[in-house]
Amino acid sequence: MKNLSLALNAVLLIAVGILYYLHFSSRVSTPVSENSAVGDLKVAYINSDTVLKYYDFFKVNMEKLESRGKKLDQDLQNRAQSLQNDITAYQRNYSSMTIGQAKAVEDDLGKKRQNLELYQRSLEQELIAEQTTMNEELYKKITDYLKDYAQQKDLQIVFKYNPSSDVLYGGASVDITQDVIQGLNAAYSLDKTKVKADSTASKKK
Repeated sequence: MKNLSLALNAVLLIAVGILYYLHFSSRVSTPVSENSAVGDLKVAYINSDTVLKYYDFFKVNMEKLESRGKKLDQDLQNRAQSLQNDITAYQRNYSSMTIGQAKAVEDDLGKKRQNLELYQRSLEQELIAEQTTMNEELYKKITDYLKDYAQQKDLQIVFKYNPSSDVLYGGASVDITQDVIQGLNAAYSLDKTKVKADSTASKKK
């Protein structure tokens, strides 16, 4: 049960970086404006760290995941404390128990410990699954938006730029980060409005 909070936080936070990096760094999409490269090839780039920092969908869902992680962590700590209380009670009363009674309590404590370990692993797997789903949705939203943006701006390539990328320099004229953030947030706001409207309509039926 040591470092339980650190373990859950590691699952939550490391998964974001790894999954998002694998998704976003290995792909090359298409979009931007009066930007150029070789011949008629038009390219642009987005700063992925900045997009994640200001994209409302990502911020909202990360807050939900972190909040859920904290609740699960607290639940796990409560269960661990309950088990510890049972162990303490057993140790305190051991001298007054028969061999048979002590053996029965020890078996019960062993099962509780095993169940707690299984529960911890299931929570970690659950958080990883939720994180994976969120990352897949995040990737789809960004790439779908970039495809439409690229068509509108007559772009052939959109690169990802951050300290871990292969893009060492990008001029301001081909930086579409702010444009993309505004567009993504506008689309996310519209989606939320539609979901709310559909929910209200369903309740009235």
